[in-house]
Amino acid sequence: MNLGVSFSPLVPDYVLWAAAAAAVIAAGLLFFARTRGALIRSLALALCVLALANPSFTKEERDPIPSVAAVVIDRSPSQTFGARARQTEEARIALIERLGRIPGLEVRVVEAGEADGETDGTRLFTALSTAFADVPPDRIAGAFLVTDGRVHDVPADAASLGFNAPLHALITGRPDERDRRVALVSAPRFGIVGQSQAVAFRVEDQGVPRQPARVTVRRDGEPIETRNVTPGETVRVQIPIPHAGPNIVEIEAAPLEGELTPVNNRAVVSIDGVRDKLRVLLVSGEPHAGERTWRNLLKSDASVDLVHFTILRPPEKQDGTPINELSLIAFPTRELFQQKIGEFQLIIFDRYARQGVLPIIYFDNIARYVREGGAVLVAAGPDYASPTSLWRTPLDAILPAEPLGTLTEGGFHPRLSMMGKRHPVTRDLEGGASEPPHWSRWFRLVDTRNPNGSTVLEGPDGKPALVLSREGDGRVALLLSDHIWLWARGFEGGGPHLDLLRRLSHWLMKQPDLEEEALRLVVRGRDLSVERQTMAETAEPVTVTTPTGATRTLTLTAGEPGMWRATTPANELGLWRATDGRLTTLINVGPANPREFAEVTSTTDVLGPLAAATGGEARRLDDGNGFTMPRILGVRSTETFKGGDWLGVKLRDASVLRGIGVLPVFAGLLGMLLLVGALAATWAREGR
Repeated sequence: MNLGVSFSPLVPDYVLWAAAAAAVIAAGLLFFARTRGALIRSLALALCVLALANPSFTKEERDPIPSVAAVVIDRSPSQTFGARARQTEEARIALIERLGRIPGLEVRVVEAGEADGETDGTRLFTALSTAFADVPPDRIAGAFLVTDGRVHDVPADAASLGFNAPLHALITGRPDERDRRVALVSAPRFGIVGQSQAVAFRVEDQGVPRQPARVTVRRDGEPIETRNVTPGETVRVQIPIPHAGPNIVEIEAAPLEGELTPVNNRAVVSIDGVRDKLRVLLVSGEPHAGERTWRNLLKSDASVDLVHFTILRPPEKQDGTPINELSLIAFPTRELFQQKIGEFQLIIFDRYARQGVLPIIYFDNIARYVREGGAVLVAAGPDYASPTSLWRTPLDAILPAEPLGTLTEGGFHPRLSMMGKRHPVTRDLEGGASEPPHWSRWFRLVDTRNPNGSTVLEGPDGKPALVLSREGDGRVALLLSDHIWLWARGFEGGGPHLDLLRRLSHWLMKQPDLEEEALRLVVRGRDLSVERQTMAETAEPVTVTTPTGATRTLTLTAGEPGMWRATTPANELGLWRATDGRLTTLINVGPANPREFAEVTSTTDVLGPLAAATGGEARRLDDGNGFTMPRILGVRSTETFKGGDWLGVKLRDASVLRGIGVLPVFAGLLGMLLLVGALAATWAREGR
């Protein structure tokens, strides 16, 4: 309870001050003239002025409210190393119990730093701000952080904390810890397929003298180089980029004897492979209505460098004109099909028949080119069923279907086969799920037999319309109708010719997203999705290895045809690995090299300056002589909240106002009696 006096003047302030001045002057004259009763008259004047000021006695009813202290527990992955988890739990229990003994103190406990696959680094002060979000600064008694000292959101100064109270850090771990880590110096984000990129790194040892470290460099899980590295020296290694898409590079150093953890002995770099230009050779044979379909598609793709030759007049149509005068541009057959054939990623024959333009030996070169990793697409028409068919060349060894020499003519809807519904080239083609398919008809199909690849499109009676096959390291596609241009022209509503032809050409050029057999890891929010693309009826369970080495076995469930999926929480930052025994894939969750594992030895250096600026302290729970928990005291009038064996909190005198009582002095009977009494005393003195 607090007593006080307040004033509520009955007249404006200038009137009150004028009356007070007049009363002072009158009282002064009375005393100067030595008038009898001057004291009583002066008191009467003072009471009159005081009555105009209207004083009141006030009484406040207040209830004390407790001070608030926060305990922030670091649950980051680095807190699992050594005995830190045990020390953290012992400190948490002891802190809560000892703070609970202090009267008038409220204790709030928050946990922070748990790995969620998104946050990079340990952020304890963010959690501390959340704990104090609804607490006024004059109620905050202090904060305790139980951590290994590796905190990544430390404020620049004590004023940034937002409160004037001690901050204490209780550091887990031991002062004699040793550790080895791989630190990236420079790493590219992109690389041209077929070229190499330089990655620079450094091995750093803490707590031990320098000794050579054995370092292994892997790309997509396959070792590419092993060398001895001196700690502290920057090393550069050339990484070949063999394919488009992510190329996961691991740089792993051999463990250090007695080190804290090997989890940071590995650094990860993800280099996206991009193709400078996809070189495509398009050879158009007999002119037909859809001759420009392939050219228009390939020219619209900025990443494709197209070389296109059209045979306007074959040699068999002789009229005596010299052959060199029949060509707008001489067909450089020797240069293209012998000297520079390996520079092309794809060769397309569009309605091409054996016409004497290409010698037979060049077809041998093309077959060899495919087996060594190249790709050929044959867009066939009646030419494929003729005696001059490409089948009747050395290409018959790689072409996936033999022509019967006949054609099926008449309208039909090409349909997805069972393989086609699973194959990434044709799966989910717009309009293919309905019956009949929601696209226009074709009117001609080359009859074949003995298809030895994957038939993904079928014509009447299940006849192959599009066959895909692998030959050696290369790929071949055979499109057995020359009427896909009807889709491009919008006949009967058209069809998905752009999607189909683009996917087909990209599959031939080995685009990773279009592989029939593939295992992928995809991060979606806080989950890691395992996707298995397969042409088989079932999918084997997948074993997922986390960055810390723990394993999880996932059973996949069927999604759309050819796709199987499973999910698992992505609750660790770093490199994840998945395998089904046949395929292996890698993905990096979060930043390539998490700050949480950059430095893992415990330290007081990070939090020590900030704690000292608040009057607190950063001290180890185990200084090498065993676990020791300091006493916790409540302190009111001091700026130092630490001692040899104790830490303190700043107790506050905060209270909440419950009510106010007001007693006016000159209101009612009391005021009347005071004024009448003063006047009566003055009259009585005058009457003597």
